[in-house]
Amino acid sequence: MPSFVITEKCDGCKGQERTACMYICPNDLMKLDTDRMKAFNQEPNQCWECYNCVKICPQQAIEVRGYADFNPLGANVIPLRGTDAIMWTIKFRDGRLKRFKFDIRKTPEGSIDPYGGKPDPDYSNIKEPGLFTHHSRGEKMPVPSE
Repeated sequence: MPSFVITEKCDGCKGQERTACMYICPNDLMKLDTDRMKAFNQEPNQCWECYNCVKICPQQAIEVRGYADFNPLGANVIPLRGTDAIMWTIKFRDGRLKRFKFDIRKTPEGSIDPYGGKPDPDYSNIKEPGLFTHHSRGEKMPVPSE
């Protein structure tokens, strides 16, 4: 089910030009109604239910109604993002709560070197097909016949 905004909770990210949900939505679905200063999903049918907007909303004003295989009918899934973890709360329709905490990251931000241990680029092979990691082991991708 697509994301929806609880208008009573939404403060439009306090009048910023772009709301947090607009910034994070991978499909650019979230918009700000500047007359009411409330965010909304402009195209619910295109929503991927990725929960990005739900996790980033500082007011917890966005929800996604989960599918029955993910959470039972009438239940709520509420993520609360902290600085180092996300706490997922499942609220069942009978009032029971279950909570799950997951780390956001395992390493300090900015500490990963994506090219660490990889070979320096060989620009003489720039026009050859293949991936740079294949060349590092001396392998070459087969050239398709024309």
